[in-house]
Amino acid sequence: MLTRPLLAPALGLVCAAGLAAGHAAMAADQPPAPPTGSVPAPSPLPPPNTVVARVDGTELHLSDLEAAQQNLPPQAQKLPLEQIYPMLLDRLVDGALITEAGRKEHLERDPELQVRLKRYEDRLIQEAYLNQAIKAAATEDQLKARYQAFAKEKAGQEEVHAQHILVKTEAEAKSVIAELDKGADFGELAKKYSTDSSAGSGGDLGYFGHDDMVKDFADAAFALPAGKYTTTPVKTEFGWHVIKVEDHRVSTPPSFDEARQEVGQLVARDAVGAKLKELRNTAKIETYGLDGKPLPATK
Repeated sequence: MLTRPLLAPALGLVCAAGLAAGHAAMAADQPPAPPTGSVPAPSPLPPPNTVVARVDGTELHLSDLEAAQQNLPPQAQKLPLEQIYPMLLDRLVDGALITEAGRKEHLERDPELQVRLKRYEDRLIQEAYLNQAIKAAATEDQLKARYQAFAKEKAGQEEVHAQHILVKTEAEAKSVIAELDKGADFGELAKKYSTDSSAGSGGDLGYFGHDDMVKDFADAAFALPAGKYTTTPVKTEFGWHVIKVEDHRVSTPPSFDEARQEVGQLVARDAVGAKLKELRNTAKIETYGLDGKPLPATK
């Protein structure tokens, strides 16, 4: 990837979900049955507290089954619950049996397990606390206010539409340029030689701003007139590039609805940053280096 990198889980029946994952994944790979006329709508599910099994008196509920389904591979998660219900229920029972057997051996008292449970509990509390802060911050008014700042940042920025060919060595890049000089089609060369994920689309990267790409790549692309390609290879941490610019334009900001998800992420980031700053400012923090000596105080 050329883009700059952009500046957590709930308790469930992990064991049962893990056992079911392989079976459900295989089920997900099976081709669907051919239609036999109109397909009836799936029946509504019963309440989440519906008992789906009892294992030595311990009740398992539909909500447990649904939680286990959410831990399956993405493809299996999309399947109707009715389709994988018998298999998932079977694995859920297996998980309950294993848990019961482990408790009979008092494995919950194992010191190492207690440490791991404490760490997991800590992570869940962290997640819940930050989600609470984000939810409080992500009101409609605050999202719209953050969008105004976002729109100002996006408006009037220069963007380029470019293609590129990424290869491993400078010599390979020079060879590509030589073929371009002889009239070869850039997109076809990208499909043939480029190691980037964009190769299948002829190296097309669409429109991007200068800060969307690593500096050396962006500097070279923005310096090119439309219709021209780099006559010398461009080196970045990803390899050697040959770049062709298709167009230059001045950006217009997306609408609020189009930008809602991105703006929501910005609001969440700001909320987490503000909460961490608040917590650090009211805490006494002492840190130590690997040599055991105190490190300079930070906030």
